[in-house]
Amino acid sequence: MPTESTERRVAVIIEDDPDIRDLLEAVLTQAGFETIPTGNGLDGVRAVREHNPVVTTLDVSMPGIDGFETARRIREFSSTYLVMLTARSDEIDTLQGLESGADDYLTKPFRPRELRARIDAMLRRPRRHLATDDSDDAVDEPEAPKAPEAPPESPAAGSPEALPSPADDGWFEHNGLRLNTEERLVSLDGARLDLTRTEFDLLATLLESQRRVRSKADLALLLRGDSYSDAYYVNEADKRAVEVHMGNLRRKLGDSSTVPRWLETVRGVGYRLAARDTI
Repeated sequence: MPTESTERRVAVIIEDDPDIRDLLEAVLTQAGFETIPTGNGLDGVRAVREHNPVVTTLDVSMPGIDGFETARRIREFSSTYLVMLTARSDEIDTLQGLESGADDYLTKPFRPRELRARIDAMLRRPRRHLATDDSDDAVDEPEAPKAPEAPPESPAAGSPEALPSPADDGWFEHNGLRLNTEERLVSLDGARLDLTRTEFDLLATLLESQRRVRSKADLALLLRGDSYSDAYYVNEADKRAVEVHMGNLRRKLGDSSTVPRWLETVRGVGYRLAARDTI
């Protein structure tokens, strides 16, 4: 028998414009969600806490607390897929939205078909910090992981171009950084790193791609789940969003953009994994 979590897909809508709120209700209902509409940030935060939605849509400009502050409050306890909607297309708004914890960002007026496609792409990516298949209750505070095992010895050939590959236990290892795509865990020099879904996916992609350069457009499509489709145009805001996520990832790693140990920028193209340390 299906569990309640597989039968019930909830989406919270945080939108002060009743016409847009009705449109979002229609789009998400057609997509198979039970919708919880709210008209302001405070009510939206309460609804997310109460209903633990899979997806939350969030308007930026609202009375009371704005969408950016609402996103930050939601991210303190929830890993809901968060899509910000705004009538403003300024780059600074896009960046602020992503840095507040949004998974995606659409400008109004938006096409319902594109919103559906982006939500479908997000749903193909694992939710962060889900403890079991049956429960969403442990999303906020995951159980502390066991200390990572000592990384396997590197291959005998220790040249600067030696590439990471997953060991028998499923871990990628590169310059003291270890990542497991199945368990979605990352550690650096033995210490657990807490990454967002997007940061994890970017890092995993670069580790798996080894020294092959991945363009910003390629990474933007990958994060949408559209890697093998050219159906959606990648604009400058999408590429800039990848830059923001990469910058946040670098800060968490303590990496340098000028002398990188893990993430190397290929100017005018994109990113690749830095060469392996020789020491």
